[in-house]
Amino acid sequence: MDLILELIITFFAIIGFGIIFSVPRRVLLIGGLIGAWTWFALQTALEIGVTDIVATVIASFTAATIAHYLARKLQIPATTLSIPGILPLVPGSLAYFTMLAFVEGEYIEGLENGVQTMLQAGGIAAGLVLALSLFSFGKGIGNRYETGDQ
Repeated sequence: MDLILELIITFFAIIGFGIIFSVPRRVLLIGGLIGAWTWFALQTALEIGVTDIVATVIASFTAATIAHYLARKLQIPATTLSIPGILPLVPGSLAYFTMLAFVEGEYIEGLENGVQTMLQAGGIAAGLVLALSLFSFGKGIGNRYETGDQ
């Protein structure tokens, strides 16, 4: 499938999920754009030969970084934008095939799929945490120790 078509489909799919999850109207299109950008980052990383897990970390980090930056500018919670941003990365079909393999008695295939699912989920979490640490770096410095009479 052509990458442009994939980006358009991803954009509208994220907007659909945003409607389901009651994302505010004023940021619905922004969430769709972040989701499309995340898909682009993932596909670009995979295209240059990066492994699935590292590509997921890169895409998740870019989604969360954009979400945190725009959340500060628009004065909204960052999760309002980061959740639609990471939706294209969620390994839902891989989790389905993991359960299907176990149900059908293909335990080795189920374990392989399960490990891959957990690694991708960990990659999403790692990207989110890296972006969060980038945006919260330096917060609270000077407020850590109370000065007063001792």
